[in-house]
Amino acid sequence: MDYLCGPVLINMSSPDNKGFKQLTIDRNLPEAVYIQIADRIISAIKDGSLLPGTALPSTRQLGAALKVNRNTVVRAFEILSAEGWISTTERHGTVVSETLPLAVGSKRNRPLIADSEEIFRGGQIFIDDGIPDITRSPINELARAYRRVFKQKARWQIMNLSNKLGDLHFREALSGMLNRNRQMRTSAGQLCITRGSQMALFLTAHCLLKKDDVILVENPGFKPAWEAFRHAGARIIPVKVEPDGICVEDIERFAGRNSVKAVYLTPHHQYPTTVTLSLSKRLRLIELSNHYGFTIIEDDYDNEFHFGLRPVMPIAAYEEVQNYVYIGTFSKLIAPAIRIGYIYSSIDFIDRVGELRRIMDMQGDNFMEQALLDLIDSGELRRHQKRMAEVYRKKRDFFASMLEKHLHEKVKYNIPTGGLAFWLVPTNDKIDLYKVREQANKSFVHFYTPDRFSFSEPVCGIRLGYASLSDEDLEKGLLILGKYL
Repeated sequence: MDYLCGPVLINMSSPDNKGFKQLTIDRNLPEAVYIQIADRIISAIKDGSLLPGTALPSTRQLGAALKVNRNTVVRAFEILSAEGWISTTERHGTVVSETLPLAVGSKRNRPLIADSEEIFRGGQIFIDDGIPDITRSPINELARAYRRVFKQKARWQIMNLSNKLGDLHFREALSGMLNRNRQMRTSAGQLCITRGSQMALFLTAHCLLKKDDVILVENPGFKPAWEAFRHAGARIIPVKVEPDGICVEDIERFAGRNSVKAVYLTPHHQYPTTVTLSLSKRLRLIELSNHYGFTIIEDDYDNEFHFGLRPVMPIAAYEEVQNYVYIGTFSKLIAPAIRIGYIYSSIDFIDRVGELRRIMDMQGDNFMEQALLDLIDSGELRRHQKRMAEVYRKKRDFFASMLEKHLHEKVKYNIPTGGLAFWLVPTNDKIDLYKVREQANKSFVHFYTPDRFSFSEPVCGIRLGYASLSDEDLEKGLLILGKYL
């Protein structure tokens, strides 16, 4: 418990941030202290006191200055990180994110959402880009798994440093799960466990790419991946996305004239458009990869959620593919805060990844790996996946019915075969989606604008997640959105 008798002030000014006002917390307020810390930092980012790239104190330093438990600051930073306000890098520590949920000043970067806590306290509807329903996360099961790990495992097994690739038994269980569920041919030695898929992308980028290497990416696509590739010094070339996935013909034309190191894509439910890469395109992409020698980086971020027919096999599951890196995560299946991802590739590449991971993160999250192993072995993870697939299928169908009811003449869309979001394209291709956002914000409805997904000029489309909101809020949000489209 944090014992605060009144306001506590800390000056977080720095040479990079001369005007940052004092951070104030008050034990007499009804808000939890960690929420106060998160809200005050968000406010400082909004008003320009904390600029993108500004370094923040460590959780230990800030906890000591505020006279609160370090875990309280950790919880605040977890909120800020999950919502995109801050990021952590090896070189600079924790900094204000360069790409924010909102930025200040420009037309395209006016406040996107209100304070995060206001959304959850009521009155605000934030339609995210496909976050799972954390209220249904198997928290109790995970907690029991933690207790069993402490009770059953020898101290040296859980308190000692783990393998550079992650816990061996967890990798063996994960390998078996991938081989059963995704028709893959993995082994424990071909897997490296990471702290989420973003770390997996960073490790992949820095082990595969060097300065001026060319990597082709989907446009629209996943910007955090592009940032990882840029950080490695690569040159990024956008490739358009068609109704059946990335344009393989453009890849072929470019690779025929230029040296290409890698192609990055999200083939299962493409981010953000939700389309699935067709079988013919997968096979042709493999042929091109083998012929030109480029690596296929396959980000399979939501493979668990598919409705009806079995999903198309991952590209990395095909025997013919020679140059591949496959990235997965548990964040969609369980909760965004579960930072366990993984990389599957050749033994040689995984060994290089492991060496870099050891430099960045010598230990990894041994406790969480052991707890997830328990959930896999007990069958609880499989049961949870099955339950949630049915829950999300019903929510998808409800969302589709609401689109038909409130927006059927204003947007074009396809009902996705899986995943946790829809991609809407306004029938009026001249509409200003940034103005629509501003109008919707005034009615307390918030959504991401196309610059979040676009390489340069924003595409005309909106990605709306349906998993995390109630049916009532989903309908209300679409009803209000329909007024301005």
